[in-house]
Amino acid sequence: MTTPDAEARVLALEKPHPALWTYYLISSLAFLFLFPVAALVLWFKYHTLRYKFTAEGLSMSWGILFRRETIINYARIQDIHLRSNLIERWLGLGRILVQTASGNSGAEMTIEGIKEFELVRDFLYSRMRGVSDHAPVRPAGAHPGAAESPDLVAALLEVAREIRETRRILESRRILESRGAGASKRAGDV
Repeated sequence: MTTPDAEARVLALEKPHPALWTYYLISSLAFLFLFPVAALVLWFKYHTLRYKFTAEGLSMSWGILFRRETIINYARIQDIHLRSNLIERWLGLGRILVQTASGNSGAEMTIEGIKEFELVRDFLYSRMRGVSDHAPVRPAGAHPGAAESPDLVAALLEVAREIRETRRILESRRILESRGAGASKRAGDV
């Protein structure tokens, strides 16, 4: 559950943390000879990467020549994963992988460059499940609808009573039929 202050911090997120550019530079070193090209592509991605968290959903966009935008409603979110490799952990960053029921095996959206990744994950979980911040706490073993609807409890007790009565009648019929079947066998033997 997120507090109103935490929600305000998440809703205010628009750009990745500057440490993401450091991560991109370190990652592009893996390409050795293509380092300048990889660094340039990642520089454009870093400087155009934008997030928007609203009451209905979230969106992420980036790109200059080929603009890409992904919009996901909170209701479509199926699962959320956090990932961070060694360098990301060293920089205090994490990636939030958001999965939907779109049929893709991978994440529909990967939010990267966020220092408060656990806060964002909790925010998304609360929105996808429709959890309110002040949900009532009920005692262990209590029926979820018991306190809200005494009529429901009365109806369920009546149904349970009728099922027990039906079971008793069926068992008595079964006993009578088995006695009758046994008596007819004995009469047939004579």
